[in-house]
Amino acid sequence: MQPERVERANQSAMTTNDFPSLAEALLPWVLAAGAVEMRHRAAGVAVETKPDSSPVTVADREAEALLLEGLRIAAPGVPVVAEECAAAGDVPVKGSAYFLVDPLDGTREFIKGSGEFTVNIGLVVDGVPVFGIIYAPVVGALFVTLGAGRAVETAISVDEHAPSLATRTLSELATRAPDLDALTVVTSRSHRAGSVEAFLAGYAVAEIRRGGSSLKFCQVARGDADFYVRLGPTNEWDTAAGQAILAAAGGCVTALDGTPLTYGNTQDMINPPFVAWGRAPIAPSKR
Repeated sequence: MQPERVERANQSAMTTNDFPSLAEALLPWVLAAGAVEMRHRAAGVAVETKPDSSPVTVADREAEALLLEGLRIAAPGVPVVAEECAAAGDVPVKGSAYFLVDPLDGTREFIKGSGEFTVNIGLVVDGVPVFGIIYAPVVGALFVTLGAGRAVETAISVDEHAPSLATRTLSELATRAPDLDALTVVTSRSHRAGSVEAFLAGYAVAEIRRGGSSLKFCQVARGDADFYVRLGPTNEWDTAAGQAILAAAGGCVTALDGTPLTYGNTQDMINPPFVAWGRAPIAPSKR
């Protein structure tokens, strides 16, 4: 299924004041995508290999089709770049604003039977992720930006009838001030690299947590960890939602040279190595 090519006349009209209504409009679609993934997880799925050697399942494709339909209804006029469509040869949309969709982030974890996979939608404006919604269907955890400087978490089941954020208990997300002598760091469970250990050697690390999918961003946004380091390749749709949520919670994401991680810079939409910080970037204390 290919995303529609649409006019961009209304792209700049969306502001942070629209985020609560956007979140409400997308909520049922995100839950529906999560329900599809849970159904396939229970039944078992065949795994295919994409040209970049990464795995894909029918759950990825079915969830993506739902999210594309939801975005056309919720935000007509805003282009969408979705992972599986891009992998099938769809040319990424470039413009002042566009959505990035990863329908099943953490496919490797999903295939292994782990619950660390998520549904991700991010909105990028002028190269910066400004809105994100992340849903982890196994644990029923939803993370979403509701405005500039505001991101929240709530518990919600995939089968909830007539879901609404307005009637739910929302926990405000806020990063924590780091203890420079005892840092907690998040790294990837499925993508380990010796260079990560070399990077961390410059810091007083008390605990390393390994996780899957965009939940690593959420750990930092929640204040459960001080930073998340990723030195291996990622695509923009892997990170946009998490970066937007982390930024709203008080954090930032930078390349290794300290410059902000921005979007739309390359045709292949591959990110450089980056660190997602709970507060400002932390300088190495050890060499």
